[in-house]
Amino acid sequence: MAALKLETDRLILRKYENSDMEALYRLLKDEEVNIFLPWFPVKNMEETKEFFQKRFSDKKYSFAICRKDNDPIGYVKTETDDSYDFGYALRKEFWHKGIVTEAGKVLIRQLKKDGVPYITATHDRNNPRSGSVMRNLGMRYCYSYEEQWQPKNIPVTFRMFQLNFDGQEDRIYQKYWNLYDTHFVECDI
Repeated sequence: MAALKLETDRLILRKYENSDMEALYRLLKDEEVNIFLPWFPVKNMEETKEFFQKRFSDKKYSFAICRKDNDPIGYVKTETDDSYDFGYALRKEFWHKGIVTEAGKVLIRQLKKDGVPYITATHDRNNPRSGSVMRNLGMRYCYSYEEQWQPKNIPVTFRMFQLNFDGQEDRIYQKYWNLYDTHFVECDI
């Protein structure tokens, strides 16, 4: 079976390939891009290849975001565990152009088609632009929780968003609420 490839007017979403390691390295080594991601920037190509094996290889819904010239500029992904966690990263020269929203919408269409019941996503309260992307995708804020974030070992307040696809509009993924002692609903976001 051929690998899934999704397209928009500006973008191609496809699986990362071995030939994309330099582009992935450019993304993952950038400290500014990685501030709000749950890992440290990579230091070399070996770490990039390890990241690729762990996070992208053989993952059904992990895609390189490519321009039409097929150059990877970021990624968008959804986990297949019970969280259906949606995540993304983009090289900073492509920020604020609607690219992640565009890529996310086409991935969401595929997830709905495949019968995925919902997606969740979290963002650091100090990164409100990420919350804007989630809202632009139709996700709604559910709750916040505080975590001693690993491996960075810093305290972070996360906002959890969710989008249900199967008609169960009142369903809220409770794992993070139940896992962390400090959790609450913010009224002003």
